[in-house]
Amino acid sequence: MTAQGEIYRLAGLTKTREKGGVVFELRVPSFSVRKGELVGLVGPSGCGKSTLLDILGLVLRPDGARKFSLDRDGARTDLMALGEGELARIRRRRIGYVLQTGGLLSFLTVRQNILLPLRINRFRDNGDIAAQLTRHLGIQEQLDKKPQHLSGGQRQRAAIARALALRPPVVLADEPTASVDKLTATEIWDRFRDLSGRLGVSLVVVTHDLNMVREAADRIYGFRVEKPGPEHTVSTLLPDPAGL
Repeated sequence: MTAQGEIYRLAGLTKTREKGGVVFELRVPSFSVRKGELVGLVGPSGCGKSTLLDILGLVLRPDGARKFSLDRDGARTDLMALGEGELARIRRRRIGYVLQTGGLLSFLTVRQNILLPLRINRFRDNGDIAAQLTRHLGIQEQLDKKPQHLSGGQRQRAAIARALALRPPVVLADEPTASVDKLTATEIWDRFRDLSGRLGVSLVVVTHDLNMVREAADRIYGFRVEKPGPEHTVSTLLPDPAGL
């Protein structure tokens, strides 16, 4: 069994990116996500929040790590040892993703967008999963509409429903309320966390809104950004950093 119900466990992880002679280095001394909790990643633009989210989403491979593992039905899987094919299968079935813009396909209805992960994984919809999720998220009347006919908040709720459709162990969300007003953002946060809790899904949320995440998150990580040189930035992940 995994320690304390951990979904993710990272230690000594590094990722370096270079563009036009400018070097950015992300360092993760230690990071974990436990079953059913909401973990916030907070920091300024360019600190590596989205880079870390892409690593957790198995879209970006780290340069190295002492530990980079994911729970799979109670067994610890070393993600550094897997090839691209197996990582893609894990990404499709065990990780949900909510983009800042929602990322809904404009030619599909809300219902079809939500059920897309089931179709991709060749799972049957035994019961109306889309109706159940949208009812909890307050957009059940929008199921047969295309995304372009929804408000920004409704599109984000539909994207959340799609990420939860397979009931993955973890959902990653990149600034999920950045494009909506504060009142709508608060409601989306509340419904997102309530529904995830009902389903036993862990959430990792990237946000610049410290006040919002402080109220909702079980734990918060921040970043210490340093400049060893004019073209070199080092960002280090810190658990519950001072000031947060």
